[in-house]
Amino acid sequence: MPRPTVHHQPFGAHTRTDVDVWTLDSGTGVRAEILTYGGILHSLTVPDTAGSPGPVVRSLAALDDYTGKNPFFGALIGRFANRIAHGRFTLDGTEHHVPATDRGHALHGGPDGFHTRIWQATGHATDDAAVLRLTLHSPDGDMGFPGALDTTVTYTLATDGTLALDYAATTDRPTVVNLTNHAYFNLTEDDDILGHTLQVDADRYLPVDEDGIPHGPAADVRGTPFDLTAPCTPGERIALPDEQLRMAGGFDHCWLVRDAAPSEPLRRAARLTAPGAARIMEVWTTEPGIQVYTANQLDGSLTGPTGRRHDRYSAVCLETQHLPDSPNRPDYPSTEVRPGEAVVSRTEFRFPHLAPSPR
Repeated sequence: MPRPTVHHQPFGAHTRTDVDVWTLDSGTGVRAEILTYGGILHSLTVPDTAGSPGPVVRSLAALDDYTGKNPFFGALIGRFANRIAHGRFTLDGTEHHVPATDRGHALHGGPDGFHTRIWQATGHATDDAAVLRLTLHSPDGDMGFPGALDTTVTYTLATDGTLALDYAATTDRPTVVNLTNHAYFNLTEDDDILGHTLQVDADRYLPVDEDGIPHGPAADVRGTPFDLTAPCTPGERIALPDEQLRMAGGFDHCWLVRDAAPSEPLRRAARLTAPGAARIMEVWTTEPGIQVYTANQLDGSLTGPTGRRHDRYSAVCLETQHLPDSPNRPDYPSTEVRPGEAVVSRTEFRFPHLAPSPR
């Protein structure tokens, strides 16, 4: 049986610094490509039930496309994923300011967040997995956040096809941290994901205001278009007359993942199924929330490596994370981290339609 492999090659240069693309191959048909720029998941190829490989994430063609203005395609997001209201938060009595670039609010760590950085990379393969370890140092005051932060994100592609992301961060001063990956998933060659089937394992979600900021406590999904506890298609839901859907143009909301048993830190957050069940992906995580975004703002101006346009609803993001605006919401799970502590989380993208690999 072929073993997992890891290799890398040049992908270009940014600000006179070389950028590499690292290829993780499971040896069993699943293959991932990750850029050192932004820690971007540039491609993820997964066989369907007939064994035919195909891409399951939308990507951009060249490094210049990633370094130019784009909606975070495949990138690692930090220091703080999602929004911080008005770009302000108070920690230990001191107010801190993050650049407000999204309707007057901070989004995804600011304009020069982790998605724009060149990460240091090392890779290796074992009998069971291909592994890429990315590290980044963020100095005190970076984008207005207090404390120097050292972050490690490890991509692990196992022989069973599971792609895991392990996040870890430490600081030398009290700060706030919320890390995620912003991959755009489409499990088919179709132009949109409206006919996919989506299930989210959450009984509550966060309603938001016109700017995408949560305006209150979590709400029960029952009786709303946000009840995804049973499989349904995004197309049938986002077409419903609902003020939350109207404001966002579709789904762009955070669901609170159901609690796991104490002995099971990982719990399923979502299940995405291609039409005809040709491919199935499950998202498992230790994080308390998952932001579901149906690519409402894509407008076809960006294209992929084959020239395919990225139009509205052409993909769905399933971003495991802490809740938006947590630094200003003491009723939400805390995102604070202090010296001597570590932020640690894990997310797995599993493909249960793949046959178990022989051992």
